[in-house]
Amino acid sequence: MRAVAALVAVAALAVTLWGGIDERGAALAFAVLIGVGELARWSGAEERESAPLAAAGALAYALLGENAGHPTHDGVPQIVAVVTAASLLGCVPHVAKGRGPTADHLTRRVLTVAFAAVCFQPLYNEGRLTEWAGTGPAYAALVVALLLLTALWDAVLAAAMAHARTRWPFGPLLRDELRGTLGIGSAVCATGAVMALAVAVAGLWALPVLCLPLLLTQLSFRRYAAVRTTYRQTIASLARATEIAGYTPAGHARRVAALSRAVGRELGLSGPELTILEYAALMHDIGQLSLVDPVPGGATAALAPAEQRRIALLGGAVVRQTGVAAEVAVVVERQADPYREQPVSASIVRAVNAYEETAGEAGPGGPFRALEELRLGTARDYRPEVVESLARVLARDGLTLPLVG
Repeated sequence: MRAVAALVAVAALAVTLWGGIDERGAALAFAVLIGVGELARWSGAEERESAPLAAAGALAYALLGENAGHPTHDGVPQIVAVVTAASLLGCVPHVAKGRGPTADHLTRRVLTVAFAAVCFQPLYNEGRLTEWAGTGPAYAALVVALLLLTALWDAVLAAAMAHARTRWPFGPLLRDELRGTLGIGSAVCATGAVMALAVAVAGLWALPVLCLPLLLTQLSFRRYAAVRTTYRQTIASLARATEIAGYTPAGHARRVAALSRAVGRELGLSGPELTILEYAALMHDIGQLSLVDPVPGGATAALAPAEQRRIALLGGAVVRQTGVAAEVAVVVERQADPYREQPVSASIVRAVNAYEETAGEAGPGGPFRALEELRLGTARDYRPEVVESLARVLARDGLTLPLVG
């Protein structure tokens, strides 16, 4: 996909430089808008679109039919070339600071804009859109429909690239992308449609006015992302209490959280479910702080079932007192129950915790021995599909394991 995007961008730039730029005022206005949007992007955000203003401006330019009542004839190559050049220029300061966008970000931008322009511009230039929908509400509805189709295409691209990068199941990744489209994605699509329609009537003066709502939305999302980052850091600090007190090995909670999230991905959990799973995995041992004598090595999997449940219930009570979401406390409380009575997230935390404890104690052959013990415990303690998902995750990470089924 990166190669295709690069070829499309180079071809568009070559055609545009050879034939010249039409509608230079509109091209410059949208280039400035996209460049400013990229400059205003926030780095490190977990949102699927960290530069919503640039995305909205690019979509609006791809679906631009008229400028103040005068038909435009920008063409697909010019639109792709302008968007590519403006995006690259807007990314320069971020790259210089060492936090530039990934290649996937630019790949999606080029391929998404090219898709929207190919769907709209030839039909508009040939007069088909006016013939089919006229210039009234039906035309606006058609523009919105094309934007929805483009949003779906963008979600498929994002899920496919994430699947190629991580090897996580494509279906859950696509579902998360579509869910994300309902958030900031819907604001981007709505702003892009309104921009294209407003410029068609009022001209380029409509662009700065229509940017303000999306800029405010972007500021709100940025603050929300900062609050969420602080929230996660607080949970991670609480999770380290057992390590600082000497109840668990250093890094144990972090390793269990990372592996639990990977197993959850393998099982198809959604984004919110993965967040709850990660928080619960970070805090799964916090009940050990109630023990007078620490468990050797923090290995609760070797304790009697009644003692495991007592520690889990105490941990859930502690989590509830911290103000963390109640769903996290439930997972912590239920991690010692028989798997047939557990939520899937609790089954994942229990299996991954047992694997991490056993693998760390058994020497070079620890991973194989730990997984074998988990499989032997699938009659009561460990959910079979969780154990096999764990095996697949470990195999992808470079550990050769025998897979069942």
